[in-house]
Amino acid sequence: MNHFRVVFLLFIGLTACDQVAKRADVLYTQEDTVVELARDVEILYSDSAVVRVRVTAPTLHNHTEREDPRQEFPDGIKIEFLTPTLSVRSTLTAKFAERRQDKGLVVARDSVVLTTIAQEKLETEELIWDEVAQKVRTDKFVKVTKPGEVIYGFGLEANQDFTFWKITVPKGTIKAEQLDKAVQ
Repeated sequence: MNHFRVVFLLFIGLTACDQVAKRADVLYTQEDTVVELARDVEILYSDSAVVRVRVTAPTLHNHTEREDPRQEFPDGIKIEFLTPTLSVRSTLTAKFAERRQDKGLVVARDSVVLTTIAQEKLETEELIWDEVAQKVRTDKFVKVTKPGEVIYGFGLEANQDFTFWKITVPKGTIKAEQLDKAVQ
């Protein structure tokens, strides 16, 4: 009798597995898996086995369509640009970001803030990080705050760790002693 139960349970198990396999074909088509979802994401970028950038985000939507592949970070993003000793040189945060792997670009939008260890702070509504050129840029309104001064303007170009930057159309305030030094 026990032998019959084992065979019967084995038969039910195999039948159930067969039904699950058949349902998987129906439940998960290519259209259903066009967007992969990940939570609590950490992405590390390295060059010559040295970590250069750390990206963290609460949510990642990986769109796998051939026509428009991209990664979206709908709940915000934090990008840390690191020194070779892994200390943070600058940090970029935004409420939304989109990465275009095919173009090597990350577009951060909505309350974008880039801060540096030199106590500089860039604020704008959109910033584009070119991963290949290792530069950031925008054509939007920017506000750069440094100890003792604030500079406003439109458009900005900088290296990704913000150790060199320039505002395309600057407007704003400059310290008087800096102006004196520039004239000499």
